Amino acid sequence: MKFHLNLLRAVNRAIYAIFEEEKYADKVLEKILRSNNLWGARDRAFIAENTYDMVRYWRLIRAVAELETHELNETNLFTLFGTWQVLKGVALPKWEEFKNVDEKRVHHNYKILKTQRKMAYSLPDWLDDLGYEELGKQWNKEVEALNETAPVVLRVNALKTNKADLVKSLAEKGILTEPVQGCKDALILKQRQNLFITQEFKDGMFEVQDASSQLVAEFLKIEPGNRIVDACAGAGGKTLHIASITQNKGRIISLDTEQWKLDEAKKRARRAGVSNLETRLIEGNKTIKKLYDTADRLLLDVPCSGLGVIKRNPDAKWKLSMEFINKVKGQQEAIINDYSKILKPGGKMVYATCSILPSENQKQVERFLKTHPEFVLEEERVVLPSESGFDGFYMARIARLEKTVTA
Repeated sequence: MKFHLNLLRAVNRAIYAIFEEEKYADKVLEKILRSNNLWGARDRAFIAENTYDMVRYWRLIRAVAELETHELNETNLFTLFGTWQVLKGVALPKWEEFKNVDEKRVHHNYKILKTQRKMAYSLPDWLDDLGYEELGKQWNKEVEALNETAPVVLRVNALKTNKADLVKSLAEKGILTEPVQGCKDALILKQRQNLFITQEFKDGMFEVQDASSQLVAEFLKIEPGNRIVDACAGAGGKTLHIASITQNKGRIISLDTEQWKLDEAKKRARRAGVSNLETRLIEGNKTIKKLYDTADRLLLDVPCSGLGVIKRNPDAKWKLSMEFINKVKGQQEAIINDYSKILKPGGKMVYATCSILPSENQKQVERFLKTHPEFVLEEERVVLPSESGFDGFYMARIARLEKTVTA
């Protein structure tokens, strides 16, 4: 492999911004990749892939390089980059920048460290302990899957096109895709490319959305004419899928606590050809109370740890904390207790997370059902990265009975 110094320096800048300045990896890379118009697709891929890979294996790389507590100056950043290349089996050029990379020492240290799960898969101690406590031996499979590179998956927008036509249209531009079994609107990209410059994207024919995430809207079992509330809508990814399923019939109300996310959802909805969407900013309990007993379908895609999507956001494991997870569990409990009242008797709601921890998923639903006898669990589904190859998700479809059950 031929290295170019300016590309390595770009990776170093990204790593420094992510770990020293505590910035989000996707935003860092977006800014860096925009900084040089002369970089081609291969150059950009080199920067992005090496940055994300180093973030995934950050603890291991630092330990193998014996730089766990050292500052991230230019010399050490080059040593860490070189260490990662040696671990991948790449021969390093005889550059001054790599003078501190001792290949024999790297292999020696790796042989020792790879026997420890938290080192081999680069996990903070507390996260490794939590995952094993909740999932047992299954955690071994999940941490391996979560360190893999996330595939790029498209969701066909049925308001604008169909799967066959989109596959053909993209193929004419050299963008090859294949269907995802068990996910009717999903197409997986065979080779990473910039999809956002295509006319198909600009015309709203598809969205980028993981296959597991696409299962959530289908799980609502939407019927024609339903009034649907997406109560934690964010920027509208699942809202748009719901609209596609409804074919612009019925009514969708998207709620969120941040106006900029709702503005983004409206922008995306216009591109997607959605005409049955209303957005509302959550301004305290009064917003929710106005909606009590009004929804045929309710989606609660609640805030969560995001442990199921670490392959997509590898820097999250270095930003997460036990304190945050405990806080978000409290939010989940409050949301399902309060927002469930939006559902009409006879309606159905889906509680969903992109976490793989039972304490955020099954246990939250069990606790809710124990104190709300007017609700019953219809079906739940756990999607594990090790089994699906996609993101980790949990979803539970819960029905509100027509009449309250008394003990």
